[in-house]
Amino acid sequence: MDFVSTLDPVSIAIGVGIGVVLALLLLPKKQNNSGQINPAIQKDQPKVATMCPLKDIEDIVGKSEKGVVAYCRCWRSKTFPLCDGSHVAHNKSTGDNTGPLVIKK
Repeated sequence: MDFVSTLDPVSIAIGVGIGVVLALLLLPKKQNNSGQINPAIQKDQPKVATMCPLKDIEDIVGKSEKGVVAYCRCWRSKTFPLCDGSHVAHNKSTGDNTGPLVIKK
């Protein structure tokens, strides 16, 4: 009797199933390799370059209770170019560690 005829089809199916489950759990997850950082801000423009005159920054800092202004660097802020704290959720979901550019008085 040859080896193939002695194999139990149920055992083969169970073995294949276990192999698939292990592969899904242990193989690295596919990452977005598109290279894009900016998910939605001014996508109709060829390049996003925010210009903030020093006087405007000084005015914002001067009006702030804490004497600081925070500029977004994660590209997820609803108040871009100012930070709204969206980096916190982004960092939790991606393992990233981005934060704002903070300018103090």
